Amino acid sequence: MNIGEKLFELRKKKNLSQEEVADKLNVTRQTVSKWETNQSTPDFDKIVPLCELFEISTEELLKGRKTEENVKNESEKGLTKEEVKRKTAEIISTSVFTYIVAVAIFIVAIDMIKINEIIIVSIFLCVIAWPTARIIKHFISVPKFEETKEEKREKIIIKEINSIIGAICVVIYFLVSFTTMAWHITWIIFIINGLICEIVKLIFLLKEDSIDEK
Repeated sequence: MNIGEKLFELRKKKNLSQEEVADKLNVTRQTVSKWETNQSTPDFDKIVPLCELFEISTEELLKGRKTEENVKNESEKGLTKEEVKRKTAEIISTSVFTYIVAVAIFIVAIDMIKINEIIIVSIFLCVIAWPTARIIKHFISVPKFEETKEEKREKIIIKEINSIIGAICVVIYFLVSFTTMAWHITWIIFIINGLICEIVKLIFLLKEDSIDEK
């Protein structure tokens, strides 16, 4: 594999466009295109920045050989960016389902089943502990990939949407609490808020996945 093919493969693996690579290296898109089609080779002062961008050694780029450190890092990461997105979508969707079931059981138990409220709350917290632990473990353990401009923009949008939802839930919480004086129950609104925020993340993840498949 020549340098051009290698650069093309590395760029695709990082899910970057030629424009994004060009911006990071302070060159034109046409220059990146010429590198990938072997019409020219990167200047000496661009070799190290290219290797840093694609997280490889200069030996791997120039000679096609991976160092032991790179092989180890790849084996530790294991999953590709697309596989991580699918895994994240699966974990969030199953966790959201568990949360919905837990909330439904909690509401029914409070209104219809005459059980001590402390027992009901304890059972509820135990049920949601498992999906919560899965989400935390997943986001701590998954490999970190460099975000594209589109991903950064979507993350900002998600943050803004969730902030608005959070503010609305706080208003609803106080309105319902002061109206009904059921302070021992209305805190469930904050659980619902978290549930909605996870659904928003899931929608964007599924949207990205459908775009990638196209």
